[in-house]
Parts: sequence; structure tokens; C-alpha cells
Amino acid sequence: MTQTMYPDEAMATTFQPVPTARPTKPRGVRRVLVESGYSLSAFPIALVAFIVVLVDLTLGVALSIFIGGVLLIAVGVMVARGFARFERIRLRGMLGRSAPTPTYICAPRDAGFWRRQLTPLRDPQSWLDVVWSLTGLVTGTVAFAVTLAWWAGAAGGLTYWFWQRWLPENPDDTTLAELIGLGEGQRAESWLNLAIGAALLLTLPWVVRLVTTMHASLAWVLLSSRAELQGEVARVEGGRDAARMAEAESLRRLERDIHDGPQQRLVRLTMDLGRAKKQVADDPERAAETLDAALAQARETVAELRSLSRGIAPPLLVDRGLAAALEEMLTQSSVPVTSRIEVPEQLPPHVETAVYFVVAEALTNVAKHSGATGATVSVVADPSGVKVRVEDDGVGGAHPAKGLGLAGLRQRLAAVDGTLEIVSPDGVGTTLVARIPA
Repeated sequence: MTQTMYPDEAMATTFQPVPTARPTKPRGVRRVLVESGYSLSAFPIALVAFIVVLVDLTLGVALSIFIGGVLLIAVGVMVARGFARFERIRLRGMLGRSAPTPTYICAPRDAGFWRRQLTPLRDPQSWLDVVWSLTGLVTGTVAFAVTLAWWAGAAGGLTYWFWQRWLPENPDDTTLAELIGLGEGQRAESWLNLAIGAALLLTLPWVVRLVTTMHASLAWVLLSSRAELQGEVARVEGGRDAARMAEAESLRRLERDIHDGPQQRLVRLTMDLGRAKKQVADDPERAAETLDAALAQARETVAELRSLSRGIAPPLLVDRGLAAALEEMLTQSSVPVTSRIEVPEQLPPHVETAVYFVVAEALTNVAKHSGATGATVSVVADPSGVKVRVEDDGVGGAHPAKGLGLAGLRQRLAAVDGTLEIVSPDGVGTTLVARIPA
């Protein structure tokens, strides 16, 4: 578990849950049996939770004028946390539902006794756990009663023909078959019960699923809904931080490139022009040669500045769109590239910029580090956004930890909620897949 500091909580800490794989939902008959087991076990678990938590909190409130009363309330809250954790395990293990554990506020390790005991009382999720312990009995009772009644009715109706022989007979009794006009005697009653049992058995999966969903949905809302909200907030904060880091890295990289390239050329151009000025009167021919060299330096400087500007905001991307900008980039690649560009004409500007940057950075890495003889670039749109795939036949071994621009690329994609996957076994080549939501 990792700790995140709350700056306004006087060194209070929160414990973030470790993400787990999404559980697998049961299917078919197994699903009916599992959901039935979940519903039948809901009542006894909810009853124990209701009694323990309610009694603990009631005693705590009644004794709140004493020190021990406050401690009893804190104990009741922690007990409710335990029942909540057990219910999340049941949701994941029995129903295969995603039930993440929210972040709880916990006291720091160096906190005093009272700080550790009272911190759970300031946690909103702890009180939602208490609410679940008190209200889960209602839906748990309904789920238990309905499930038990349907199973008992189905089993009793389908087997009534067998065990009715041991029922005492009374000529004065009127059976249900007689009341609805199906006839008299055990045969008519057997057929009626058989029909009722069959009807209950056929509707059993839907009825059990209904009451199970009712109980599980209440549990999810109270026990896990805040976890998704906290995850979304963490994702947004992570994207914001990634955008800041990517922007700062881009500025540093641009400053370094300008200093190492155009700035040095401009310094040399200034020196050449100064030397030519002195040579004009004494040696015109040599002055002309110096001016020609200065003109070449100026052209190279302009070309390098244009190359740097394409990395920031290529004019072609703004003027003619993503497809045209990518086609121009691919024609200038030093490595032969086979491409497939299928993107809509209108995409959000940040998506177009991110796609362009991904392709540019990937081809730069291919040219500088892969030793590849060819590459394939695929940029296609799908319902969720844009998928970029760049493959080469180089030496492989690429990894974001090695630098190569991949770490910065991952940060830039995180800023637009994108993802980056890299498969690069040694000696086989590299496959880079980026997904950018539109």
C-alpha cells in the first residue's frame, strides 16, 4: 500500500488500495446457485452486522459523556468497516462484480493514542459502512425470504406427487384444485402442484437475480461507489501532473535544441558577416566566399528552426489536418515506411497533436536507435478514439526506463488520458501501440 499525504490534515495519511483484476462472473446454472447462496447468506450476515454495530453505537452514544463511550463509537465504526470489507469480498468472489475498496483516512504511524482512535470518525466512507451495516438488513431479509420461498415452492411443487401419500386425508377438507375447479382427489392436486413447481422453477433465475441485484446494488453504492470517484480524481490529478511534466520536459528539450543548433549557427553567422565586412575592401573575392558560407549557414539555420517548429505545432497540421501532416512526416523519414492512415477530418486539436507527436517520436526512435530497415505506421480511428501502431524490424530492447523519449511519450499520452503499450523483445523488433480517446 502507498501513502498519500493530506496537506490540510496535519500529517494525516490515506491508504490507497492495490488494483485487482476484474473478477469473472459465473454463468448458467452455476450463476443461479451462486446468486441463491449469496441471497440466502445475506440475511444472517446482515443480522449479525446490524446487532453488533447497532448495540455498539447505542452504548457508545449512551456513554458518550464518559471517555469510554467515544471509544465504543470508534470500535463500532471499525467493526462496520470489517463487515463492509467482507461484503466487498462476497461481491467479488460470489457475484463476480467489481467492488473496489475506497480510500480510508488513517492516522500516521507516529500519532498518539487518541488520534489513532478518533481518526476513523472523520472518514466519510467509515460512516457509509455504518449505514450499510444498519440498512443491509432490509434488503438482505427480502433477498433471503424471496429466494427461500421460490426454492421451497419449486422443490415442493415438483415433488408433491411423491410425498403427498404421507399426508393425512380428511373428507371435509377442500383442496386448492377443487377451489379452482380442476377436480377432486390426489391426482388433481398433484398436477396442480406440479404446475406451480414448474412455474416457480422457470422463473427462479430471474427472481433470484432480481433480489440479488437489489441487495448487491445497495452494497456497491454504499461500499464501493466512492472508490470509483476517488480513482477518477486520482486519474485526473495524474493526467494534470503528467501534462505539467511533459510540458516542462518539452520546453527544456526545445531550449537545449535551440542552444545546440540554431543559436550556434547564428553565432557563427555573425562572425562570418563581421569577417566579410573587413574583407570587402582588401580581398573582395575572399569576402564573397565568406558571404556564400554565411548564406549557407543562414539557410541551414532556417531549415533547423522549421524542423523544431514542426515538433511544437506543425503548420501543416493546423492548415490541412492530421492526415496531410502525417503523410508529409512519413515522406521525410530516413527509414522506409509503409503506412495506413484512416482518420476523420475533424478531431479535437489535442488529439491531433498527441497523435502527431506519437508518430514523430516513434519514427525518431526507429531512425536513431533501432537499426531497422523498414517500419509500418498505422493510424486508424475507432469508436473510442484513435489507435496508433508503429512497428519496426530493428534490434528491439526498447523500454521507457531506458529513456529513448518513451518515458516522455508516456507522460504526454497520460496528459490526454491515452495509454502506451510497448512490446520490444531483443532481436525481434519493436511494436508501439498508443490509444488516445477522442
